[in-house]
Amino acid sequence: MSKTVKIYSTPHCVYCKMAKEYFEKRGIAYTEVDVSENESAQQEMIAKSHQMGVPVIEVGDEVVVGWNRMEIDRLLEETSAE
Repeated sequence: MSKTVKIYSTPHCVYCKMAKEYFEKRGIAYTEVDVSENESAQQEMIAKSHQMGVPVIEVGDEVVVGWNRMEIDRLLEETSAE
């Protein structure tokens, strides 16, 4: 069973774009939450990450702040091993 992937992002964030392109190239389904104009989504992201910067990426129950490909790969590999 695969874990869900969610990315909190803004339209002009370069690292957000890099993460989304990476997911798309690998065929990883994800949900995008644009926090640029959605205050409740901003508050949700801050509550989970304790950060105001984007991207914030959730893989299952794990939260990754920023574009950390090695950490995301590790979490995705854990998913495929389950």
